Amino acid sequence: MYRSCPVSGSQEDGEFVGKYESSGRIGQILINRFFDAVTGLVRPCLGEVRGILEVGCGPGYSTQRLAALAGERRLIASDISPGLLARARMLNPDIPLISQSVFDLAHPNKSFDLVVMLEVLEHLDRPAVALQELHRVCSRFLVLSTPREPIWRMLNCARGKYLKDLGNTPGHVQHWSSRGLVAEVSPYFEVIAVARPLPWTVLLLAPRE
Repeated sequence: MYRSCPVSGSQEDGEFVGKYESSGRIGQILINRFFDAVTGLVRPCLGEVRGILEVGCGPGYSTQRLAALAGERRLIASDISPGLLARARMLNPDIPLISQSVFDLAHPNKSFDLVVMLEVLEHLDRPAVALQELHRVCSRFLVLSTPREPIWRMLNCARGKYLKDLGNTPGHVQHWSSRGLVAEVSPYFEVIAVARPLPWTVLLLAPRE
């Protein structure tokens, strides 16, 4: 997935991997609660789902969680970073992983019942264009997450991270509160449910006609 940001690809890839591998005990608790929230939104939808697309799978940790939920359902994951895709393939050898941009998804209209995009939208300089493309390929449900601002940057500052950037994680070029994220997606999706695991917003959405 293309991510517009002022850092090098290798540096940003390191941020994605480090979030899962070097976050410490409290960080791991928060990450587990985040995935619990994602699971809580996804699981009730699965009776209506046959195909799942993950956009921006990063190093593949989220793909592992989705695969456990998907069971025998078709699951495809994708990212634009070769380094992250290589890591994701190591963790998910049985899952099809492809290189593609959220701005140009290589799938027919309405081809997936469930689309999942976690921790990506905040990296994009054209979020509305990405949401339009997600709307195009999504037939029933979209699960979308972003950091919840300003608490995300406040927590970074509290742990002494990215202080010169006032707590802004490298590569984050968009910043939404929960209400702001709902407003951003509303032209394209109806909001079914909102989860707020600290410090994220996770939305369960349905594409508007």
